[in-house]
Amino acid sequence: MSSSVNRIFSFLHKAEKLKCELRHCWLSSGRQESVAEHVWRTSLMALLIFPHLNEKIDLFKSLKMVIIHDLVEIETGDTPVFLQEGYDTLQNELQAIDKIRDLIGGPAGEEIHALWYEFNERKSAESCFVYALDKLEANLQHNESDECTWTQEDRDQVFKIENACAHDTFLREINEQIKKDAKSRVHPRILGK
Repeated sequence: MSSSVNRIFSFLHKAEKLKCELRHCWLSSGRQESVAEHVWRTSLMALLIFPHLNEKIDLFKSLKMVIIHDLVEIETGDTPVFLQEGYDTLQNELQAIDKIRDLIGGPAGEEIHALWYEFNERKSAESCFVYALDKLEANLQHNESDECTWTQEDRDQVFKIENACAHDTFLREINEQIKKDAKSRVHPRILGK
């Protein structure tokens, strides 16, 4: 077996951890969501939303970015945004993406490394699109879960992603619908409104 095949299999075995790594979100069935499930639906959202964007972007590049945006969680695990304060999350993720690049090796490792950095810098149209989808999918999932699984932070996060969607009319429209759905499910007293 070639070294390339060995590297691919080594990485794929390691990437299986994303199926086991649980996120803070819960599914409508009552179990916690895995990182892999979040990535899958974010990919599906990219396909559905792409045709409606104001600015035309590279869909293939965006899909690759969706697929790799949470790969670092193979090494770091998933830490919800509201629990990241006090953690050196970025430093841990930087080390993780370097490890992943080195494990994969070659052009594929370099591409994944570059795409992950591009996603995190949010300077390209594709990275802004994927970042918005990442946030929208999480909030959509919260809306689909049983309200008893929501923390106050979850409730607050639904209303804090305007900046992620500000660059596109259709993304703003989706965000408004997600917020509307959240408001209809949660008593105003609980929201602190």
